Amino acid sequence: MKLPKFLLADNSDFPEDLFVVHTEYPRFILNVEEEDVEWLDDLEGDDEETVANEATKVVEEAFKWCDEELAKYEDEEDEE
Repeated sequence: MKLPKFLLADNSDFPEDLFVVHTEYPRFILNVEEEDVEWLDDLEGDDEETVANEATKVVEEAFKWCDEELAKYEDEEDEE
C-alpha cells in the first residue's frame, strides 16, 4: 500500500491537540499544538550535524504541510 508522506490525526484523549504523522524515514508524530516530536525511528548517520539538520528540515516541512492542509479546510468551509 502506498501511503501519503504526511497524515493529519487527532485523538479524543487529546481533544485540543492536532497531530501530523510522517510515514517516511525518519518516521515521527508531531504534536502541532505542543510543537513536540516523537521519533519512531532511530536517527542514524555518520555526521550528527547533518542528521540534526535533516530532522529539522522534515519537521519544518510537516508544519508547512499542516498549515496548507488546514487552509484547504478553511477554504472549503468558506465556499459553503
